[in-house]
Amino acid sequence: MELTLTPMTAGELARLSGALERSYAEELSRHRAMSPADAQARAAAQIRDLLPDGAATPGVLLRVARVGDVEVGWIWVTLPGTAGASDAPPGSGRAWIPNIEVHETHRGRGHARRMIQLIEAELAQLDVAELGLNVFGSNTVAIGLYQSLGFRVTAQQMAKPVSAGPPAGPVAPR
Repeated sequence: MELTLTPMTAGELARLSGALERSYAEELSRHRAMSPADAQARAAAQIRDLLPDGAATPGVLLRVARVGDVEVGWIWVTLPGTAGASDAPPGSGRAWIPNIEVHETHRGRGHARRMIQLIEAELAQLDVAELGLNVFGSNTVAIGLYQSLGFRVTAQQMAKPVSAGPPAGPVAPR
C-alpha cells in the first residue's frame, strides 16, 4: 500500500504533540546543556507559540502519514513568512519543517522519505521555492536521509561547555 498524507485534526495534534514536546525537551537538554525542567518549559513554549491555533494555525501544514488505515508518522511544515519558518532567511520563500516523525515501529521502511516527497509536491502546488529544516548533529541517520533527498548544509552551530577551572597554559594579557 502507498503512503498518503492527510490533514491533521485537532484531536490528532493533541495526541501527538505531547510526545513531540517530550522528545524535543530531551534533545534540548542533551544538546544544549539545559536542565530537564528548563528544556521542558522551552519545548512547551515554542510549540505553543508556533501553533497558537493548534491544527488550525494559519500558514501551517500538519499532515498525518498513513499506509492504508495505519498511522505511521506525521510531518509539520510552516509556510514562508509564518512564525514557524523563522529559521528561514527573511524573504527567502523557504518553507520549514519544525518536525517530521515516523513512529518507532514503522521506521526503516522509507516512510520519512516519502513524507518529504509528498510535502514537496504539495509545496510546489503552493509555489513555495525551497524547503528547510534543522537536524541535531548527532542524528546521522536523518542527516543521511536529508542529504540523499538533496538538502544541503546552509548553516552550522557549534557549542562546548565552559570549564569553571583555570585555563590550561598561558593566557594572553588584555
